[in-house]
Amino acid sequence: MRVRVLYHDHCFDGAASAAFFTRFVEAKFYPGAEFLYTGMAHKASQIFEDSLFDGDVNAIVDFKYSSNPKLTWWFDHHQSAFLNPEDEEHFRRDRSGRKFLDPEFKSCTKFIATVAKERFGFEAPDLDELVRWADIVDGAQYVSPEEAVELRSAATRLVLVIEGVEDSETVQQIIRWMRRRKLEEIIAEPSLQKIYKPLYERHVESIEIIRRKARFDGTVVYFDLTDEPLQSYSKFIPYYLFPDSLYTVSVLHSSFRTKVSVGSNPWAKKPLKHNLAEICERYGGGGHPRVGAISFPRGAVDEARQAAAEIVETLRS
Repeated sequence: MRVRVLYHDHCFDGAASAAFFTRFVEAKFYPGAEFLYTGMAHKASQIFEDSLFDGDVNAIVDFKYSSNPKLTWWFDHHQSAFLNPEDEEHFRRDRSGRKFLDPEFKSCTKFIATVAKERFGFEAPDLDELVRWADIVDGAQYVSPEEAVELRSAATRLVLVIEGVEDSETVQQIIRWMRRRKLEEIIAEPSLQKIYKPLYERHVESIEIIRRKARFDGTVVYFDLTDEPLQSYSKFIPYYLFPDSLYTVSVLHSSFRTKVSVGSNPWAKKPLKHNLAEICERYGGGGHPRVGAISFPRGAVDEARQAAAEIVETLRS
């Protein structure tokens, strides 16, 4: 039997969700199955090609819903979980007992672990570390910006690799290791150390780039990286550099899109009043109440900058 798992690519919670889901369904439903992984990325024109669902069993974790009849399992925790109202209605009508959504969870990994225990009687104590760190990373529950940015733990170093590596094969190897191994053992793998060292150098460089490019108005940190050789950065760097900020808005390129990222300071010294998922949904994006993003076609810089400027004004109000 082949089980195809679609997961949020280049995301620690996406990888951890795929790993925990594999352990869960392998133990309870599909012993001896072959598990295959496909990384998914949010795009300006998001669609689910039928060819993605090529398993005997197909699952999506930590990513948007699909109404494809070949989809067997679905777990997500995003407020913006549906591509359109029809997909949401399709989910509401589902009676399979294998499709789950709860935006109250900070991480999809913790959500899967909770459902697996409460609904199906499955527990994996050896993965408690993985579940705990997925909740810290995706829920921005670090003790301080320094813990997030200075990469003191195995988990934060793995985050850098998962988010920064260009290929999906490395992430999928990490998923396979996460199924059984401790995070400290995984990041110590020579193949990952070879990837980690240049990524760390780029991470340090990105701190200085953002320090130079950012403009802070007392509420919002804004920076445009479309002319810089960065496709990603740690979303906690703005709060590391500007601890009094409440929100951050940035524009940058990746290999397949121009992206506006919108975030809020987990250590904010004043109340946070805006739902960022709702703001991003106005532009075709989405996310969580405290962090969101919008994908534009690659090269649509003017459109992305316009949206970013409007969002900055909204957050200032």
